[in-house]
Amino acid sequence: MGPRDLAGGVAEVARRDTLTKESLPQEGLAQNLKKLLDEIQQNIYKKSLDFRAEHTIKVDTWDEFKEKIEQGYFLLCHWDGTAETEAKIQEETKATIRCIPIDSFVCEEEGKCVYTGKPSSRRVIFAKAY
Repeated sequence: MGPRDLAGGVAEVARRDTLTKESLPQEGLAQNLKKLLDEIQQNIYKKSLDFRAEHTIKVDTWDEFKEKIEQGYFLLCHWDGTAETEAKIQEETKATIRCIPIDSFVCEEEGKCVYTGKPSSRRVIFAKAY
């Protein structure tokens, strides 16, 4: 808050979620800021969920894995469950398992490991760390 804000009885707030600025009255500022911070949190959370949903795809072949991992996707794919396979995938693509979903019916299905072709009972999420 600068001298003009103080004289005008306002506080200027810059929002990183919407990249906008707004002036709030100094009276009741604490309550308004709490409300604003809750709104910002909801916006950031929704943006994150939307991004994850738009960038998570199922892949079933090694060629598709290599192509999509380079495009920055989170990949839902079958894995044979061995550390050796994960290490080989990481060595070739720099991708590692980010999550082994435990409560998702989407991931619990029979298939074949995207890398080895061995049987797999579930999908895991591979991605690159940035």
